[in-house]
Amino acid sequence: MAFNTILKIFLPKDRVFYQLFESVSEVLVKMGAKLKDIVNEPDFEIRGKLIKEVEDMEHINDDYTHQIFTELGKNFITPFDREDIHYLASSLDDIADCIYASAKKINFYRVDPNDIGIQKMADLIALGCTHVHKAVTELRNMKNMRQITDALVAINSIENQGDDIFDMSIERLFAMEPDAKEVIKKREIYQIMEVVTDKCEDAANVIESIIIKYA
Repeated sequence: MAFNTILKIFLPKDRVFYQLFESVSEVLVKMGAKLKDIVNEPDFEIRGKLIKEVEDMEHINDDYTHQIFTELGKNFITPFDREDIHYLASSLDDIADCIYASAKKINFYRVDPNDIGIQKMADLIALGCTHVHKAVTELRNMKNMRQITDALVAINSIENQGDDIFDMSIERLFAMEPDAKEVIKKREIYQIMEVVTDKCEDAANVIESIIIKYA
């Protein structure tokens, strides 16, 4: 029996890891878009309903992440290193967690999200999630390396822009906000939103490591 024939017997037939990673990243895109809706919604009660939708999506991604770890324990042969599968699943889960934390804090602190820093950060987060999804989707066959690398470069740029917006927002906040409580609340929201862009970059770094090994 030829080696290639033997190999095909052991290769996973349903490519379950790719399917699960793509499902996670699809939900991230929806979460990023919903976060933009939240920061552009002036009504507290309507925002609360939108935040609940983000929470539900975060729970869906928790389930997907659990499935990835379960499959990792069941499958002897994986499409790439087990450590990389674990790192990628964890980094994508971190993005979802931080998006939900950002959304939740807006209403928890009763902050008016009609703030240029918050809205620009939300735009970056949504864009970052879109590029993460593009890169994850291309992992299935790694044929379009240009599309993966372009997505990774864009994520890195978004993280840098997030740092700049955070710095400018903090500077503006201290210069223009007379209420110390508002300063504390908005600063914390800026911080967690900036962390989302960091987490997107973490996922991009894992993907870059994978393509360097296997492309």
